[in-house]
Amino acid sequence: MSDKNALIQPDRGQSATAIHLVDKDGLDAFRKGLNGAQRAALDAQRFVADGYDHAIIPDGEGWAVVSGVADAANLSSWCMARLAEKLPAGTYRRVGGEPGPAMFGWITGQYAFERYLSEPREEGPRVLLTSEVKSIEALSAEAEAVMLVRDLVNTPAEDMGPAQLEAEAESLQKAFRAELRVTRGDMLEHDFPMVHAVGRAASRSHAPRMIELEWGDPKHPRVAVVGKGVCFDSGGLDIKPGSGMLLMKKDMGGAAHALALARLIMHNKLPVRLHLLVPAVENAIAGNAFRPGDILKSRAGISVEIGNTDAEGRLILGDALARAGEGEPELVIDFATLTGAARVAVGPDLPALFARRDGTAQALLDAGLESDDPCWRLPLHEGYREYLKSDIADINNAGTGGFAGACTAALFLDRFVPKDCDWAHLDTFAWRPAAKPGRSKGGAALGLRAAWHMLASRYGQNGA
Repeated sequence: MSDKNALIQPDRGQSATAIHLVDKDGLDAFRKGLNGAQRAALDAQRFVADGYDHAIIPDGEGWAVVSGVADAANLSSWCMARLAEKLPAGTYRRVGGEPGPAMFGWITGQYAFERYLSEPREEGPRVLLTSEVKSIEALSAEAEAVMLVRDLVNTPAEDMGPAQLEAEAESLQKAFRAELRVTRGDMLEHDFPMVHAVGRAASRSHAPRMIELEWGDPKHPRVAVVGKGVCFDSGGLDIKPGSGMLLMKKDMGGAAHALALARLIMHNKLPVRLHLLVPAVENAIAGNAFRPGDILKSRAGISVEIGNTDAEGRLILGDALARAGEGEPELVIDFATLTGAARVAVGPDLPALFARRDGTAQALLDAGLESDDPCWRLPLHEGYREYLKSDIADINNAGTGGFAGACTAALFLDRFVPKDCDWAHLDTFAWRPAAKPGRSKGGAALGLRAAWHMLASRYGQNGA
């Protein structure tokens, strides 16, 4: 795509095509202010101010755009995104108000994943002007973080393995002068036994590793951000059917969210001591693959019976969460494409949110609604812990009975987080099955903006 930093520019009176945003309640009044030719143009295009609908009307010697929105006084992130996708290249200005949060969708609406195309589309940018100069950088940074998630998730596993996730962390380390530590090689020797077990069957080029980045003043509150980095999930010996593997390049979507959130934290200089952790593996099949019925040690000292090798994400997260807890963080947030059960429960658009503390859960829910990135809370129900019982180990990695799959997965993770730690877990899909305005089909950041705005509010960067 074109330079995303140029898609929103300060309004200094440049020549620009006018955009009128009109809701159904204001349509009659808007029509009264038009001349006959303009009203005739609206009628010819059957414009009734439906959301995302737009029409072109004559405007002097040029033309203007009229677009329907749900509420012209309270714009959403997405209400101008369809315009950014459909209008010709050029410069535009909203008439009668500022674009506000719609600047975000204006940028993301021009996203395209073109890495593998022989002939990428050749379209100039649609530039939007605004007098809200202070908002440009903040919303652009959020849009870039969302598009980073899209890029990482859209990239096939051959080009987005553990080494490539490490490279992304290294680029953050260089950009923000952070500290990077990567544990490779014998993961058993470094006490990451579950990361080792899940990743040991992969080829040497996709060897497992634990990626850790630290940034910020050690005196500031310590926040750990953890992301599941299964770069491809075959299911292991409990192999998935072919149809189940088609989207498994996205099983590192949690890692993509964690990297993007870390970038937002550092870019905005949030006053926290950040600890980013990405356990990066490929769940492959080979003679040395871990097996159903195996008993794994864990970094936390909890023994785990393997009921299903396709429930591998929670294993590597268990080691990562235990490692995060060693730093005694004030807050831990993890992202993971963890369960199909969460998708059955809340569908592809809503991350399933689990949290120990009601206040943290509500802050995430509120931040999600305010930033057009909603989440939905599911319970850490104590009664479901019995589904994870093992006769020969401390816990089983796969729940029995087929009930509450997302909840039991979250309860598994809960065992590896220190008991007194504030913790939130987002079971995200990281994928959009069908395009919506500003939200392309493919890799998707779901829960990222909710987490960022919650952190920004909690740690003193209100309005970031």
